[in-house]
Amino acid sequence: MPGEQEPPGLYVVASPIGNARDITLRALDALKFCDLIAAEDTRVTAKLLAIHGVSKPLIAYNDHNAARERPKLLRRLREGVRIVLISDAGTPLISDPGYKVVREALQEGIAVHAIPGASAVLAALTLAGLPTDRFLFAGFLPSKGGERRTTLEELRAIPATLVFFESPHRIAESLAAMHEILGNRSAAVARELTKLHEEICRGDLRSLADEFARREQVKGEITIVVGPPAKAAPDFRRADALLSDAMAHMPLSAAADLVARALDLPKRALYERALALKDRDEDR
Repeated sequence: MPGEQEPPGLYVVASPIGNARDITLRALDALKFCDLIAAEDTRVTAKLLAIHGVSKPLIAYNDHNAARERPKLLRRLREGVRIVLISDAGTPLISDPGYKVVREALQEGIAVHAIPGASAVLAALTLAGLPTDRFLFAGFLPSKGGERRTTLEELRAIPATLVFFESPHRIAESLAAMHEILGNRSAAVARELTKLHEEICRGDLRSLADEFARREQVKGEITIVVGPPAKAAPDFRRADALLSDAMAHMPLSAAADLVARALDLPKRALYERALALKDRDEDR
């Protein structure tokens, strides 16, 4: 049974993203046997602890006090205590300053333990109905329009599903900017995941931007999932010219293989085009 024999170190614990029952048994164990809990917001974590009957010392560790509190946490870790790092919702280090204390703990040879669990990124991906084999979490977009556009331009060509967090009051303008810069891709907006008023809106970026622009008020935690860019149809014009040159010096199959590797195009398609080019030349 977990308890006094658990090793000292930093325990990075995932918390529920909405439903308080979405906490793992290992997370509850860590909260019960730790010596101290470093929480993004002590009020939020105190409510979670009360629900599950846990009472432990709490300190705040967040964007506002991280530089001041991090040395204190590291000093306690060097002394051999067990500290839980927990965020308000989901997995710590995702859009919060937790990675810095993890990095410095590792640099000092302090053990870091991951207690996995809920994640809004993975929950939204699960429900979006979009490709999940390759995805990029892009966090929150910048609030300023110019910086937002620059960020989206950088992301436009990435061949992966994109996942963003967004605040309710910027959702409509962010969706509009995505439509303008990324194109009219398939997308989904996940709001209040695992909570009573959970909502998943699926469609394309244009329709979703229009939908949220019409709403008088939007509330809750929001995750946006945007499908990958459509694959451009191969441009075979250059391939045809190279095939014609190559076939003048080698067999048709070898020419197709050479050009396919040079241009990163399907060999079968190149072989069929080579046959068509050969037939055309013979008919002349």
